[in-house]
Amino acid sequence: MPTNCLRFPRPNPAATLRLFCFPYAGGAPPCVTWIDRFPPEIRRKVELCSIHLPGRDSGHREPVFYELSPLLNILEPIIASYDDLPCAFFGHSMGALLSFELARQLRRNGIPGPIHLTVSGHRAPQLGGHGAIHKMPDHEFRAKLREFGGTPEPVLQDAELMELLTPALRADFALCESYSYTAELPLDCSITAFGGNEDPRVSCDEVSAWRNQTTRAFSIRMFPGGHFFLQSAVSLFVRVLSQDLKDVLRRLLSAS
Repeated sequence: MPTNCLRFPRPNPAATLRLFCFPYAGGAPPCVTWIDRFPPEIRRKVELCSIHLPGRDSGHREPVFYELSPLLNILEPIIASYDDLPCAFFGHSMGALLSFELARQLRRNGIPGPIHLTVSGHRAPQLGGHGAIHKMPDHEFRAKLREFGGTPEPVLQDAELMELLTPALRADFALCESYSYTAELPLDCSITAFGGNEDPRVSCDEVSAWRNQTTRAFSIRMFPGGHFFLQSAVSLFVRVLSQDLKDVLRRLLSAS
């Protein structure tokens, strides 16, 4: 079992809620950059934990995963062991799919899961997936990465660096593109869905369809920008996410 999957950028022993942040394809969770932007109430009461998938960090020779199920089997006992606090999940793009399916797997196995799920930059899973990007030739693959906007141009232009990064990137896209949705009862946790108004991959209607995956409260927020609106509109994004977490904390307090 990988020992470096979870990272706590700023451990918070006074926290009352833990937010697990799941990565998008090819990228570490961006939550490290959010901490100082959060209002004091969130910094005091929420502990952020970023999830780093096996085989994505330089210097580690762990195998990458091309399918969702074995990765969930790795993550499940790790997340389940952090049962000292209620938790919420956040995932962008691939991370939305990971967090959603992990929440369902925890439920199937009778393990407490998140009390709230924030999914970002991904269509509702029952709508199906996209084409096979991971099988494209290198030049077409890089063009798609450029279209999505999450990979800096200097990285895309660096042939040596791209040669190092491409296997893990292809694995992440393969993980998403091999996914097959299986119908189950909706989750018993609230869901917030985020989307970008100019995202070429995910429409507002596809974001709205997440409402069918919960029996609890559902809300949607569309942001200016494309697929990586959480970077291009980071101030607004963090402000909205902070309000989302405040609502979760308020419900926790009222239930205690």
